[in-house]
Amino acid sequence: MNRLFPLALTTGLLSALWGWAAVSFGLPGWAGFLGCTAWFACPKPGLPGFFTTLCTLLSGVAWAQVIIQGGALVPHAELFGYAMTGIVAFLMCMQARHMLLSFVPGTFIGACATFAAQGEWKSVAPALLLGLLFGFAMKSSGNWLAARLAAKSTQAV
Repeated sequence: MNRLFPLALTTGLLSALWGWAAVSFGLPGWAGFLGCTAWFACPKPGLPGFFTTLCTLLSGVAWAQVIIQGGALVPHAELFGYAMTGIVAFLMCMQARHMLLSFVPGTFIGACATFAAQGEWKSVAPALLLGLLFGFAMKSSGNWLAARLAAKSTQAV
């Protein structure tokens, strides 16, 4: 058996659990799935990858707030908002020089989630964090189960 089935199984089970948890805690479920997706997309494994993903997701939330709040400083000035978006997007990429902020897609995922929630960072940030934890659990438990099944099939042979 390949690793895909155990990973799909644990991902399916924990996705259902996340759906319940999101509703129970009043969090946007879709934002949690973005946190989970960021973990699966991060090229760094283990705890270093987890902390890099966490830092980039939360920095994206912060950068989105900079754009939202900064754009509100000059009402009815669309050009200012566009320029500010461009400058902040540049900075979001440049922060990747720092190890814990080096996963640029995570930064953009965090920002996009905040924009999608119309700036409601107080619900988006915890949903991203819990989604990241669920993603970590999905991948870790899937790999663990795959290794157990592989060891069992090797012993049977």
